[in-house]
This record gives sequence, C-alpha cells and structure tokens, in this order.
Amino acid sequence: MKLSELLRGVSCRVISGENMNKEVTALVYDSRDIIPGCVFVCMRGAVVDGHTFAADAAHKGAMAIIAEYELPIDSSAILVVTENTRIALAKMAITWFSHPATRLVTIGITGTKGKTTTAYMIRQMLEAAGIKTGQIGTIEILTGERVIPANNTTPESYLVQKYLREMVDCGCKAVVMEVSSQGLMQHRVDGILFDYGIFTNLEPDHIGPNEHGSFQEYAACKAKLFSMCKLGVINADDENIKARLLSPTCKVVTFGMKEGDVCAEHVETGKKEGRLVLSYDTKGLFTEHVTLAIPAPFAVYNSLAALTICAQMKIPMETCIKALEGILVKGRMEAVHISDRFTLLIDYAHNAMSLKSLLTALRSCKPKRLVTVFGCGGNRAKDRRYAMGEISSNLSDLTIVTSDNPRYEKPEDIIEDILVGVSKGSGSYLTIPDRKEAIRYAILHAKEGDLIVLAGKGHEDYQEICGVKYPMDERVLIREICKEATDEERNACGLLM
Repeated sequence: MKLSELLRGVSCRVISGENMNKEVTALVYDSRDIIPGCVFVCMRGAVVDGHTFAADAAHKGAMAIIAEYELPIDSSAILVVTENTRIALAKMAITWFSHPATRLVTIGITGTKGKTTTAYMIRQMLEAAGIKTGQIGTIEILTGERVIPANNTTPESYLVQKYLREMVDCGCKAVVMEVSSQGLMQHRVDGILFDYGIFTNLEPDHIGPNEHGSFQEYAACKAKLFSMCKLGVINADDENIKARLLSPTCKVVTFGMKEGDVCAEHVETGKKEGRLVLSYDTKGLFTEHVTLAIPAPFAVYNSLAALTICAQMKIPMETCIKALEGILVKGRMEAVHISDRFTLLIDYAHNAMSLKSLLTALRSCKPKRLVTVFGCGGNRAKDRRYAMGEISSNLSDLTIVTSDNPRYEKPEDIIEDILVGVSKGSGSYLTIPDRKEAIRYAILHAKEGDLIVLAGKGHEDYQEICGVKYPMDERVLIREICKEATDEERNACGLLM
C-alpha cells in the first residue's frame, strides 16, 4: 500500500518530504516495532508520549512520521501532522486491513457492568445457530482460530482492525465487542458503524487520574457508541442512561424488568440438578421462558439484551433459550465445587455497583452466611474503596479484606482505606493481606450452608505489584489450599478436592 492510499480520509498536512507514492511496509504505533519503510504514528499515552520517539523512529528507517505537531527530524522521513493521531491511526488501520468490519455483523456493548457476560451470551447463541462469531473483550479475543489473552477491554484501534481482519479470514460472520469508555474516548473503535449497540447500565466508575475527569465525561464517552450504530438496544430501567444518553441518533429498542419493548416478569431463583439457577418469562417483542445458570437479577438484564439482539437478527428463539441454559462465563459468578456443605464462587465484581449487585443477588439465594473476600486495586480512586467496604459490610455476614492488584501502593494502605467503609457497616470483618491466606481462611472456616464469594479478580490470572504481573489464579490457589489441608481440616469443612 502506498502512503497516499494509507492517508486517504485522514485530515492532515505534509510538512516535509515529497514522495507520497512510497510503499509502506508496516503501520506502527509502538516504537519497539519500528522497521524500515514503516509509518510510525506518535500517540500520547498516560505514561509515555510517542512523539519523543519520532527522531529515533526516523533514524531506524521509518518512511513517515505521523504527529500532532511539527518535530525536528534529521532524515529523509516524511513528516505528516494531524490534529489527533489516535483518530488518524483508527482511520489508517481500517484502510490497512481493508475495512474488515464491513464484512461482519458488528455488535458493540458498553455499560458500567455486564459487558462481558452479555457478550458471551450473544456469542454462544449465535454459535449455536451456526453463525461463526468472533469476540473482543475483557477476558480474551476469539478470532475463530486463535484465543488471545486480553490486556484491555477494548484494544488499540490497530489491534481491533487486525483482529477483525483475522476473523474475516477465518470465516467469521459476526463479532461481539466490549466497548469501554476509555476505548471510545481514545477513538479505538472510530470508523466502525456497528450494526447493533447495547447499553447495559450506567453508574459512576473509572473516574480519577488517567481515567475520566467526571461522571459527566464518563457518561458522554459511553453514549458516543449510539452515534456509531444502526440500532441501539438500551436498558429502559436505568435512570442514569435515561438522563444522560439524551437523544441517540440510531433507532432504539429497549429492555427491562420494569419497562421496555421486551420485559422480564416472574423472576425466580432456585436449584436445578444441584445448581443455583434463575428463571423468568418475557413479554413484549417475544414471549419465552428463560432459565439461566447465573442466579442473579443482573443476569436477567444481560440475557434480555442478548435475546433482543438475536431476535433482531432473526435467530430462532428456541436455539437462543437452549444456549442460555448452559451459559458459564469465567470469573462471573463462577462456581468452584469443592464441598457439598458450602458454595464457593469467583466473581470479577471490582467496583461499588457490581459488588452491590452481586451481593444483593447472593442474598436472594438465602445462604446461612454470606462471606465476601475482596480487596481494591491500587492507584485508583479512593472513593471506590470506601463504597465497596461499606457495601460488603452491610450485605455480608463476614467480610475478609485482602489484597487485589496493589500496583504501586502498599496493600496495607489500601486495606486501611477499605476499612473506613467497612467500619460503617453492620457485618463482622477481619483483614488478611495475603490473598491466598484470606481464601484459605474462608474455606477452612466455612460452615454448613455458607456462600463464599471471592470478588474482584474474576478471570484474572495475575496480581500486579509495582508494574510486574505475578502469576495468581484463584482457581489454582483453591486447588493448592485443598491439597495442603490436613485430614482434620478436610473433614471439618467436607472438602472434596
């Protein structure tokens, strides 16, 4: 591809260099990936500014530099200036990978929580209907042939287009994509006209340093998706969405438990074949009886959104309902069966809204005791710690405060912040900074009828400390704890593993 072709549609000025018909060898935004003949896009990050690598990129043979302002480049590299290099990268990536999104049914999901579960529900239903479907999200990227661990909910625009291209080449006909507020703010999905967009819910989150400056900004970024899709599927019960979405430019279909084009009624929790389940009936655009292996009210909203999308795509409802019955999502109310005397769950709930929703749902299952093990991430807003501490203390019989991803903070300092909220609640609590030891305590002190939830890590298989991600998967920790237990401890809590 020639440079002139790559820049087609990008608003820019050529500052130096003349030969725009040179062949481009690669499109690069990471200075470590520079090769001779590439186009290097300078992007500002939270920690590093790509403009500082422009001269070095030119020295290493980059054919063109895309920047937001004029730079001194002592080489023959072509210097191109554009107002926003993130927007430019998104447009160039689409051209570089030959517009792959136009070859797929594209489904984008945004919201404070529920994106991942909704995405897995949709993908499982489409696959059950014989539609090969890719997925981009918090846990992993599924391209049809490869499973790639995710670093961000929504990758950089270049990677988004690269994965979409791979999906097309692998024969996928659709893609389900989690679209984060950061992804929208940083133009990672610019240029994609989604066939369907979903808004699951909206609460203050990701507000603080290197994130969003205010709830208003956060909400505005979320709402941006609904100027980028043909049909919006929106939670009609969410007052924040109603207040802040304003006037979406797309056609809208709504779902909810109180109101909407599709509504759930007769919601009940119970047990089926020894598993906790939830069931409900729908009314409105379609009438069905739905059973889910996720016994939580928020799963009703997720499945309603998923069913509404599939109904719009004319997928047979009986196929969708059958697929939903067995839906399991890693780290989302994931049951780990180690005893018949108590229930152990792993969940990703890592903010106040998701923790409250999770614990409220588990309360409805009427356990004899609800035990919550959780911590909070470092270098994030302290308000989250206070709120999560108070929520856990009020809704749990016992809260065990531990470490999450401390990042560059001391775990003890984070725990002290959490305890500010915990002390306002009514539940019992204790602190065990080492996460494995906290889980060990919860398991070995479990009582008949307990429901224990390990919140915050979910699908994550690491713990981030001072910039390093150390291996730590709670499933592995649980197996180790069971293996290390003495016979007396195993008998006391009925361990099966």
